[in-house]
Amino acid sequence: MAKRDFYDVLGVSKGASADEIKKAYRQKAKELHPDRNSDNPKAEAQFKEANAAYEVLKDADKKAAYDRFGHAAFEGGMGGGGGRPGGGFGGGGQGDFASAFSDVFDDLFGDIMGGQRRGGGQRATRGSDLRYNLRVSLEEAHQGLQKTITVPTAVMCEVCNGSGAEGGAEPTSCPTCSGMGKVRAQQGFFTVERTCPTCSGAGQIVKNPCNACGGAGRVEKDRALSVNIPKGVETGTRIRLGGNGEAGLRGGPAGDLYIFIDVEQHPLFQREAEHLFCRVPVSMADAALGGDIEVPTIDGGRSRVKIPSGSQSGKQMRLRGKGMPHLRGGGYGDMYIELAVETPVNLTSKQKELLREFDKLADDNNPESSGFFKKVKTFWDGLNQ
Repeated sequence: MAKRDFYDVLGVSKGASADEIKKAYRQKAKELHPDRNSDNPKAEAQFKEANAAYEVLKDADKKAAYDRFGHAAFEGGMGGGGGRPGGGFGGGGQGDFASAFSDVFDDLFGDIMGGQRRGGGQRATRGSDLRYNLRVSLEEAHQGLQKTITVPTAVMCEVCNGSGAEGGAEPTSCPTCSGMGKVRAQQGFFTVERTCPTCSGAGQIVKNPCNACGGAGRVEKDRALSVNIPKGVETGTRIRLGGNGEAGLRGGPAGDLYIFIDVEQHPLFQREAEHLFCRVPVSMADAALGGDIEVPTIDGGRSRVKIPSGSQSGKQMRLRGKGMPHLRGGGYGDMYIELAVETPVNLTSKQKELLREFDKLADDNNPESSGFFKKVKTFWDGLNQ
């Protein structure tokens, strides 16, 4: 059976560039791979055919010979382009397959394993991000503050200046992987690569590790940092301090520090977003007759609030601008006063007598009670019917 033209196999023109040929082969390799075409018995043969075409056309000398003599350039011991490439194509030699597919494997997976391309071992590693939980009072959240915190973290070793080597010497290329950070092994048709066991993928090793850091380039240490807590923070607010996390390995960039705010509960005020609520007890007499009361505010001040006569428990009054500041500016929330009418306890005989007399005269002074019991009577009457 006559062999197909290699350019037709890959679907490119005779004048295609090396990049165009490689791109076409990559597409064919993914499209025809036997693992993805288990229901197509011709896929494996087509896959090998594409591999054979690419093995010739990717090489400038072989391509020139093929353009001049066609398939005959590699059959019958002809010279010119370098003879039979890798033992010929008719038998689909493993060396041809592994060599061509390895190029595509490099392109498809070369950026995996540490974010670097094959052959460019990465010595430095970015440090981890850190989290610090910081508790502040409601007053501090209202005013904002500058606070110094102590963070246990890994910092750059000053003895070796982060290199990990004794005396600050530079690491040397790993002899096992020649600085690539990976080693290859041939398995059948495929070239399999794995992380170098000697350098753990770094591509470099430290012959004389620093005694202070053991070759890591960093040491554990408590670090004091000054943190600016803006006005209006609330529980869950996150503050990022770039570059203040864990130091990188062997001179790598440091991670970030994230400070999570937890605002403590307050004995007087309850917070809902930018608003504050304060429950204020008032006597029966003040609630009935009305009057003025003095209430605290979160900034340490005092405000006088007028209680309307006949106020009930749960009545709210608003003090504008007396709440929490908006985190991103734009003014303040409000403060709400909620009245809690108190029932007197430990009454004297005289007080009890006066209350009973008042109760006899108060039939028309309790509209909510009258309305409620009218509804109860209607409910019971409906059940009896």
